[in-house]
Amino acid sequence: MLKILFSPSEGKLSGGTEKKKELLGSNAARDEILNQYNAIIMSGNEKNILKLFGLKKFEDCEPYIEDLFASPLMCAIERYSGVAYEYLDFASLEKASQEYLKQNTIIFSNLYGAVLGSDTIANYKVKQTNAIGTIEPDKFYRERFSYQLDLYLAHDEILDLRAGYYDKFYKVNKNYTTLKFLKEGKSVSHWAKAYRGKVLRELAKYNINSLKEFMSLEIEGLSVAEIKVVKKKTEIVYNIL
Repeated sequence: MLKILFSPSEGKLSGGTEKKKELLGSNAARDEILNQYNAIIMSGNEKNILKLFGLKKFEDCEPYIEDLFASPLMCAIERYSGVAYEYLDFASLEKASQEYLKQNTIIFSNLYGAVLGSDTIANYKVKQTNAIGTIEPDKFYRERFSYQLDLYLAHDEILDLRAGYYDKFYKVNKNYTTLKFLKEGKSVSHWAKAYRGKVLRELAKYNINSLKEFMSLEIEGLSVAEIKVVKKKTEIVYNIL
């Protein structure tokens, strides 16, 4: 089976009606970091909350000031609303495609670490690269979850669509494929996010279960410029038309 590694986004949808469940890699392994996060947001210390969220006005923090463990839950693949998720447009997909994403997408959250698309998470706010209390999320999850992810992904092919920062959470230790997007010969951040979302949508629409199937998939607006293989990493370079 093909598993897709994916990034979160700053933008998130509020609310949710899902039930609490055991997350990828266990809930207990996350207790320390979730408890520190919750302690900060429930403390009422505006300075610490603003720092954690990376915001300047406390009024902007208010949507996230809620007990994490009593907050409404939503599937991770539905929670995020940034550029990549706009282009994914999960809600417009057929049920089978939505289920594909829930079971085969692994999102690397700044708070929850690696979660399946179907894992239920609360609305939260953590500025990328920020510590949560005394914990550095990337180091915390790299040390605690890498071995578990190695085991979980042992029999799967991997398409890594993460932004580079999330390599710090987990380094793939087997052959994997990643993508690069060029516009007029240059890498463009916004379009990279957009086309990661678009690629993920096409994978779900056509129920792509292997890298071989993916390589034969034609994606509107993209053409393959070259394919680079360096050790365990295969990089497919696309031109945005």
